[in-house]
Amino acid sequence: MKYKIDVVRIRENSIELNGWVVGKNPESKATFRVLDEKKQPVKFKCVSTRRDDVSHIYFKKIYDKDFGFDIRFPYERGKTYWLLIRCEGRQASVKYNEELIAKRASVAHKRMEKIRDLMNMETVRVAWNFFKEHGLRALVVKSKHKLQGIDNDYEYGEWYELTKPSEEELQRQRETPLPDRPLLSIAIPVYKTPPRYLREMLDSILAQTYENWEVCIADGSPAGESLEKVLKEYAGKDARFRYEILGKNLGIAGNTNAAIAMAKGDYLILADHDDTLPSHALYEVAKAAGERPDCQVIYSDEDKLDMDGKALFDPHFKPDFNPDLLTSVNYICHLFVVRMDLLKKVGLFRQEFDGAQDYDFIFRCTEAAKEVYHIPKVLYHWRCHQNSTASNPDSKRYAFEAGARAIMAHYERMGIKALSVEKGVDYGIYHTKFEIQGNPLVSVIIPNKDHSQDLDTCLRSILERCTYKNLEFIVVENNSTQPETFRYYEQIQKEFPCVRVVRWEREFNYSAINNFGAGFAKGEYLLLLNNDTEAINPDFIQEMLGFCQREDVGIVGARLLYGDDTIQHAGVVIGFGGIAGHTFIGLHKAENSYFHRAMCAQDYSAVTAACLMTKKSVFDQVGGLSQELAVAFNDIDYCMKVRALGKLVVYAPYALLYHYESKSRGLEDTPEKVARFNREVAIFIKKWPDIIRKGDPYYNPNLTLRKSNFALRDLLKEKIGEPYDLSAYEKFAPEEKS
Repeated sequence: MKYKIDVVRIRENSIELNGWVVGKNPESKATFRVLDEKKQPVKFKCVSTRRDDVSHIYFKKIYDKDFGFDIRFPYERGKTYWLLIRCEGRQASVKYNEELIAKRASVAHKRMEKIRDLMNMETVRVAWNFFKEHGLRALVVKSKHKLQGIDNDYEYGEWYELTKPSEEELQRQRETPLPDRPLLSIAIPVYKTPPRYLREMLDSILAQTYENWEVCIADGSPAGESLEKVLKEYAGKDARFRYEILGKNLGIAGNTNAAIAMAKGDYLILADHDDTLPSHALYEVAKAAGERPDCQVIYSDEDKLDMDGKALFDPHFKPDFNPDLLTSVNYICHLFVVRMDLLKKVGLFRQEFDGAQDYDFIFRCTEAAKEVYHIPKVLYHWRCHQNSTASNPDSKRYAFEAGARAIMAHYERMGIKALSVEKGVDYGIYHTKFEIQGNPLVSVIIPNKDHSQDLDTCLRSILERCTYKNLEFIVVENNSTQPETFRYYEQIQKEFPCVRVVRWEREFNYSAINNFGAGFAKGEYLLLLNNDTEAINPDFIQEMLGFCQREDVGIVGARLLYGDDTIQHAGVVIGFGGIAGHTFIGLHKAENSYFHRAMCAQDYSAVTAACLMTKKSVFDQVGGLSQELAVAFNDIDYCMKVRALGKLVVYAPYALLYHYESKSRGLEDTPEKVARFNREVAIFIKKWPDIIRKGDPYYNPNLTLRKSNFALRDLLKEKIGEPYDLSAYEKFAPEEKS
């Protein structure tokens, strides 16, 4: 027998218990008793509930059977009670009193609950498979991160309750009309929907604080299985509900198009038949639409809803519009809103993309939109069940194949030459290989001071193992003192004529050194590279060049690993640690990152210059690296200057190298170095105050700035949307020259 009490609540003079119980046989029935402290029976009410998630986990299929329970019994403060659970001849006894209930809610108890949840055969199976594929070291790192996650400040359900609008705020939304009140049309295709789920969706719309909406439902269920009874009921009590019984299934695209054809609103909202909307969702959409007259596409954050509709989990806090991330994964998904004038321009859903029809539609809308706006709030609860791509991608593999075709169609419309769109780290995650235009010369610029062995490893990993050959290497010698370094320079230049050593004979200034090296470059593209790197992927230059050749791209960064195969760099977020920091530091290369972001090509505000490709013309246009930033933040500043031109900074995860960081650079361990660092922080803040104040558009204000793993914000230490207070650095800013 397996059981779990998920929720315990004291409500005035009663206790409510929500949980589940299963035996070895799915047909086995559980019985319950409640006893007081004198072991006398206590009358209780028990309601059985469906728990399809439990059914799937323990029996690998969904049974039409109730494994869950809601139990309520009278409760007198100060007394103790026992819940007895019996199934297949086994019995469990669970004790309840005020002290134990309070303890259950404590952080320590929640930690133990999480640990116990991990102690099951499914965890063992997953761990064993991970060990076989990636080895012991990777398993140890992953296990460490799993256990560290147990100490997170909040479960998402608790976090959501603390951050969602209060009842007072919802009432204010109902009573205070917005200046602009567009009609919002919600299109819902229906197909053999369980009536309970459809009712929950429609009830969630009825509960909206914004009232200028209409619901357009097209029921494509087979004859005799329509939802007409439910639909007629809702249309009868509210004229804003309209529906059409199609009499047959027109496919996902056809059913959706039929619902869209009924819409008369200013904006169209897409919704699935078994999901729900929080009560402030439409208000936030209408508010955003009114404040942004040029906005033609709106999307929000989302989370998942369990089958019983009682628990929220797996929130997806998204970046602002990120076109390259969209070609890696349909990260926009729900809630998706399009203005009707744009809809008429781009057309309806296309049957040939069934399974990824929304992905294709989102591409066409975002390509043509004047403005795409992201609301960084959860405005959609996506019900997760066995046959949904939300929880079981393998069950709809055809959908991901349709997604690859949607991506290729997008590239064709945009004039981007792609060789292939392949499966990435998982189904639904895509890896594009681009066609390289011509055979452009790439100038690789590597500053070096001594450390000739590191430099040799770096050079040979590219010269001997990498597949792109039209390269020149400019090694910028920077005040080396070891005689063997200069002997190495002579030897490597004789062995490889494409290697050239030039001498920088002034004080150390990383920006000035790279600018000096770029002055000798003959290539159309520059690759700034640290001497303590080593290529892993032989095609890493093509991976970067494929993006960099695009007109809208100015910079491309790589995925860098420490020597132990954990992540050193997978993009940069402005605000991490106060100013800027790398994402997913310390995560093993085989671990899953937040919605697979470490393995998705995407746009970031910045990438590290430890391995950075850029157009030579762009480098010259912005004046190279800023020399007032001699050591810190010069690469971040360069990315900001290029973005100010309207160019994208792209992270290419399949451009993979080792970065043996700190081998060739000293620590900030002297008063002079600390003072210089503080001065450079102040310079960066003064140059780019907007992004420091408003936050990184490629991150999300609901996520923490104190860790690199995209965890939820700590509500005790970080207010939502509030950056760090950086006023302490102002005194370090250099005085402006008159």
